[in-house]
Amino acid sequence: MLFITNREPKGSIRTKKGRVYKFDLNKNAPSNSIYCCERLAEDNYIEIGAEVLMSRLKESSARQLLFFIHGFSNLPEPDIFPRVAKLQEYFDAKEQDFVQVVPVIWPCDNDKGIVKDYWDDQKSADKSAFSFARALQFFMAWRDKESEDSPCTKRINILAHSMGNRVFRETISVWNKYDLANGVPLLFRNTILMAADIVNESLEQDQGGRLISQASRNVSVYYASDDLALRSSKISNLKNKVASRRLGHTGPESMKKVQSNVYGIDCDNFNNKYDFPKGHSYFLNDKNDNIGEVFEHMFNTIKTGRVLVDDKVNRKHIL
Repeated sequence: MLFITNREPKGSIRTKKGRVYKFDLNKNAPSNSIYCCERLAEDNYIEIGAEVLMSRLKESSARQLLFFIHGFSNLPEPDIFPRVAKLQEYFDAKEQDFVQVVPVIWPCDNDKGIVKDYWDDQKSADKSAFSFARALQFFMAWRDKESEDSPCTKRINILAHSMGNRVFRETISVWNKYDLANGVPLLFRNTILMAADIVNESLEQDQGGRLISQASRNVSVYYASDDLALRSSKISNLKNKVASRRLGHTGPESMKKVQSNVYGIDCDNFNNKYDFPKGHSYFLNDKNDNIGEVFEHMFNTIKTGRVLVDDKVNRKHIL
């Protein structure tokens, strides 16, 4: 499994292709550098470098790529990599050589206590934007060089879960501010904002998240009002004098204030059944380990490039 991270390794922070890569889980400050690596097995990783990673993705038999940005208080093992492996298993079960999932790993805190982890992780999410924006700029330069002889035709999708949405929003914002002259390019075919731990006005025209819509053909917002993890998030934010409902609780506050390529998908009917009792990680399987409703809907979106909604006027759907 290929992956990208800005978690500092143990030992030297300088990139060295072929070395054994070991996460330093006691450091939760984002590195200014990006490390492109491969997971060979549990707790067994090597660094391969950006050029090799992008070449391997280009040469992959998969027709589309899905970059997965995880949520808060998630560590590489046993949280992120097993979840990505399950995602990959489900995509392969639906159709072989269709999607390759690539985790993007940012440094969550290793402390105990969800509220402390949450606030530390918010800071880490914001600071991660600078290194991941550099990765985007490096990718654009690589793509432009490759396009002269043999362009990469793979479609790129994003799946951001929980606080991973904050990482993604800030990354696009920083990239736009420091590296781009005329706005963000249309880079992503589908952007999937799952149980998003950002304010529900984030995608509106006067907010930083508007750039997500501009960079994407489709933006699917999956939400559930009884997501208990996001209730804890709201309590933590109120404690720090930030009062707003979360995008993953309500969907966009007003569909009239977001771009026409934004869709709201209500998952209230089953989120707690799939992920009891929190109802937060409901995008994979049901309690019997069967492929779930959200995954089926998400797969159809990636497959067709169209977001299925019953209410086409308001761009909303109830699963």
